[in-house]
Amino acid sequence: MPAALLSVFDKTNLISFATELAKLNWTLLASGGTAKALRDANLPVTEVADYTGSPEILGGRVKTLHPAIHGGILARATEDDDTDLARIHAQRIDLVAVNLYPFQQTIAKPNVTLADAIENIDIGGVALIRAAAKNMERVTLVCDPMDYDAVLAEIKSNGQTSAETRRRLAVKGFAHTAEYDSAIRNYLAGSDALTITAYPVQTLRYGENPHQKATLYSYVQGAGPLGGEILQGKELSYNNLLDLDAAWRAVLSFSAPTICIVKHLSPCGIASVPTLQAAFELALASDPVSAFGGVIASNREFDAETANSLGDLFVECIAAPGFTSDAREKLVKRKNCRLVSMPNLAIDPPTEMRSVTRGLLRQDIDQGDPANTEWQVVSQRAPTSTEMESLRFAMAACTHVKSNAIVFASGTATVGIGGGQPNRVDSARIAATRAGEKSKGAVMASDAFFPFPDSVEVAAQAGITAIVAPGGSVRDADAIAVANANNMAMVFTGVRHFRH
Repeated sequence: MPAALLSVFDKTNLISFATELAKLNWTLLASGGTAKALRDANLPVTEVADYTGSPEILGGRVKTLHPAIHGGILARATEDDDTDLARIHAQRIDLVAVNLYPFQQTIAKPNVTLADAIENIDIGGVALIRAAAKNMERVTLVCDPMDYDAVLAEIKSNGQTSAETRRRLAVKGFAHTAEYDSAIRNYLAGSDALTITAYPVQTLRYGENPHQKATLYSYVQGAGPLGGEILQGKELSYNNLLDLDAAWRAVLSFSAPTICIVKHLSPCGIASVPTLQAAFELALASDPVSAFGGVIASNREFDAETANSLGDLFVECIAAPGFTSDAREKLVKRKNCRLVSMPNLAIDPPTEMRSVTRGLLRQDIDQGDPANTEWQVVSQRAPTSTEMESLRFAMAACTHVKSNAIVFASGTATVGIGGGQPNRVDSARIAATRAGEKSKGAVMASDAFFPFPDSVEVAAQAGITAIVAPGGSVRDADAIAVANANNMAMVFTGVRHFRH
């Protein structure tokens, strides 16, 4: 019977993976905590210590570092190697599922001690990955739970994984240990040297313009665009990818069904309401002119009702965590509309990088106000509960608009967006123009303080009733005075949300 060695810290989908292997009559070997998890699930498993005859030592620091384990992984399909294994009462190991202690997550914690960091340096796991990857001619390495399903599908279909799959997973394993070792080196050296491994996904037709060459890369080998899967339509362009990324990040800021429409990297409509169809209709109404030829992102499965609401709007791409079969039937008629099914509702990695001359900039992704943010009413009139709900939506939407960003919102939908201007008052004027009569009774969010009261004056003239902004200007008092003079509520958050 084929044998699998399971030794994982991250036990995501472990039980379902091991269950399927057991159904296929695989022998399961597992180290301490992994073996316990399998026993608790009533799966037949042999613990590594029992298999090797050597108990774990040094408080678990040494578990799998044993000739019977590494011999079984590194053994080639030769008579001589089989003889050596028989001499030590070992067998071939055909699959190794292993992932490592969370060193990077540990050192990211505040006030982590050197001792804690050291204890989260994996030794045996790295050795297992390298051994399995080295012997990719025979052994399947799975160091990422996201690969479990694909590996199982091949085993069920062919009895084993293909040579191509084993090679791909081996490369992934070596890349993983390289990144892991780099993080340890940087931490212990007290430096933050950046090592990037990225895999080509596709050569794009061109970049932002036809005379520019471009290639899409992924941090994960074999992943699709943005980690998703293109369900229909031609390949995504450089500009499509930028717009979809912006729209996808925006919808993940909201828990209710949300639609974001982006054109030329600028949101032109965002709405977050109880139904996806209503969210699309409100987002489109925010700026129907700019929406033509844009991209759409949804944080819910895209349904037929929403597909119907597209009408004759030309849409370049739609990204969503899935599409219903009825929606697919309707959208397949739009041959020039790409559909991208996203793997989950997550932004990964949680940092972003931009190139500058001879270097890179890296920062944490702005995921909205920190949890401890306290909004303070600074005007004579406090916002009503309805206004406050709308202000919170508007500020979350504002986070995704290019600075200087101004968002007008009614309820939980944008009605006017202005951004990307070198001064704030022009952004306010643009938002007011796009909102038109819909600005009356709406609220306004600003991504940064008001250097002058002119933006507040534009808001008052447009009929805005409440404003949220970070505050912090030397002329805050002037802005507050205009708000009070027009019976507007004003709230300061103390948190800026520039997006250049």
